[in-house]
Amino acid sequence: MEVKMKTTLKHLSVLLACAGLIAGCSTKPAAQPSAAPQDQTSTEKTVITIGASTSPHAEILEYAQPYLEEKGYTLKIVEFSDYVTPNTALEQGDLNANYFQHYPYLEQFNEDHGTHLVTAGGIHFEPLGIYAGKSKALSAIEQGGCSFAVPNDGTNEARALQLLESLGYIKLKDGVGLKATPVDIVENPYNVSIVEIDASLVAQTKDDVDFAIVNGNYALDAKITDLLLTSEQSDSEGAKTYANIIAVREGEENSDKTKALIDVLTSDEVRSYISEHYNGLVVPVE
Repeated sequence: MEVKMKTTLKHLSVLLACAGLIAGCSTKPAAQPSAAPQDQTSTEKTVITIGASTSPHAEILEYAQPYLEEKGYTLKIVEFSDYVTPNTALEQGDLNANYFQHYPYLEQFNEDHGTHLVTAGGIHFEPLGIYAGKSKALSAIEQGGCSFAVPNDGTNEARALQLLESLGYIKLKDGVGLKATPVDIVENPYNVSIVEIDASLVAQTKDDVDFAIVNGNYALDAKITDLLLTSEQSDSEGAKTYANIIAVREGEENSDKTKALIDVLTSDEVRSYISEHYNGLVVPVE
């Protein structure tokens, strides 16, 4: 009985050994650790996604791209045709910044929509300009009775009136500043008449008036830049107040991306491009 048990144990050992051999020689490959997911964080840190209107903002950003690459950033420009979506997209985190508006508009947008956007810095100013209409030279004003088409919105109309005042054509009530309207004209030595028109249509009415006071971006779109006679100065109240800004989410004003963007857009290279390319219709902020 002892011999039989030994034989049984021997057979069992052989079976276990064979089982181990089969397991050890299996052709099924051992499970490999899954590949680590691609690290998106490092890529995201070097991409600046910015919303912009087409002209001149996106054009300026395109020129700035190589300079940002030198700082280690890739600029992704997303163009918008309206003035609401780029702010909501920024608030929601779809953009790192946007470039299309001035601060008073941003301030009002925050108030109306409950957003938390701030300015990171002013980049350029789009001056209002006086463009020739039926009269081809400003000297015609001295004859009296010239008509000026001006934007009819509060912001741009006040700027237009300030421009006329700076040239000595009218005088406004003291202290009205950027709230001026035609009723605030207290002196009108040349008997100029003010024709109030929607800002987007002023350029199209130039042939019906002696002169048209047009926003720079609308003048570019209407291709009337060769008719420019004079414009707001870069140190005017309008320029200081209505400079086009880089907007970011609150708390990101001093992020590395924001600093790089502002450094490039206010650099001598980009400032020179703005001055030379737009011939005074778009000017860098002082």
